[in-house]
Parts: sequence; structure tokens; C-alpha cells
Amino acid sequence: MTTRLRPRPSAAKSPAVILVAIAGGSGSGKTWLATSLHRRLRPHAGLISLDDFYRDLSHLPLARRARTNFDSPAAIDWRLFATLLRALAAGETPILPRYDFARHNRAARVRRWRRKRIVLVEGLWPWAQPHLRRLFALRIYREADPDLRYERRLRRDVRHRGRTPESVDHQWRLQVEPMFTRHVAPQRRTADVVLGARVTPAELAALARRIRRLAA
Repeated sequence: MTTRLRPRPSAAKSPAVILVAIAGGSGSGKTWLATSLHRRLRPHAGLISLDDFYRDLSHLPLARRARTNFDSPAAIDWRLFATLLRALAAGETPILPRYDFARHNRAARVRRWRRKRIVLVEGLWPWAQPHLRRLFALRIYREADPDLRYERRLRRDVRHRGRTPESVDHQWRLQVEPMFTRHVAPQRRTADVVLGARVTPAELAALARRIRRLAA
């Protein structure tokens, strides 16, 4: 059953909220960067993942859901994502979806957002759609060597998602890298900040300071 998700308006007017996007290919280290910034910016920042906005596939048999190309932006519910981004930017406290990757559909359990001054949004394509680009006060792109990204993806999917090395390799060649080239990499051109595979503590601290200044 699909859960209907509607923004809940906040009770009172508050200072403006800023949205910060963190993009990059699978295995680039974008999630590590997002969680590291989140730790530095707490309690004033919250973190959401574009992964939670994959379309609900509960109407399909499980075997068919598993064949979905989750490395294509077509798998995302962009209308819901845009609606909730605008609600967050307006200082509202919407109910956010969660995604169940084991069953490839939207989880019954949702997330109740508590208002934060800074909203960090991480994922493969947070600003790939031009009409969403202007919503972000800062756009950060994380890049890494393809071999390194492949190794990280292989390790993650085998250890945590029950995949075989053969299936990971097959998916990488047929879906992950073609979709990266077509949809993820072009975001680099419109990024405000581009970070490589290695981010030093000093670079992380400087980036956190920049975000704090934007939110001041």
C-alpha cells in the first residue's frame, strides 16, 4: 500500500532555511561527505537522501522490482521530491518517505522532519533537473576515479545488500557507468564546489564554515 505524504505547515514563521546539495557517482564518497558535514553542523542541520524518493513499486512482483534500473533518474518520484524540497525551503516540517531496498518499494514507516536551519541533500542527481537547481544555496560535487568507485560499490553491495560479485559487475557495466556518464557527471559543470576522492579535515572544516556563513 502506498503511503500518501503531504507537507505539514510549521506553526510559526522562522528564519530562512538553506538547502545544500551533495552529488556524485556511486562509490564517490558523497554519503560519507554528507554525514561528515552533518556531524559538524549539528544541531542546526538535517540530512536527507535522494534514495528515499525512489518510486514505490509495490504494485509489481518482487522479481520485476529487482530488475528496475535504480541508477536511472527515471526511478525517482521527482514530483514528490520537488514538493518536499520546496516545503523544507519554506521552513515547513513535512513527512518524508523512507525506501525499503530489500523489497524495492516505499517503506510503511515514514520520517517526521524537525525543522533545521540547514538541509543537506545527498544523492546521485539532486540538481540534475534544471528547475530544482536554483533551490540549492550550495551545490557540491564529489568525484573519484572509476576504479575506486567500482571497488567501493562492490564492497558495499556484497557486504550489505546480499549481492554476488558477478551481479555487481554486470550491473556496473550495463547500468551504473552508462547512467553515470549520461546523468550524474554533467552536474559537475554546474557545481559550486568540486571535491576529489580525498578530502582533508581542513577542507571539511572550511566547507562547514562556508555553509554556516550561508545560513547566517
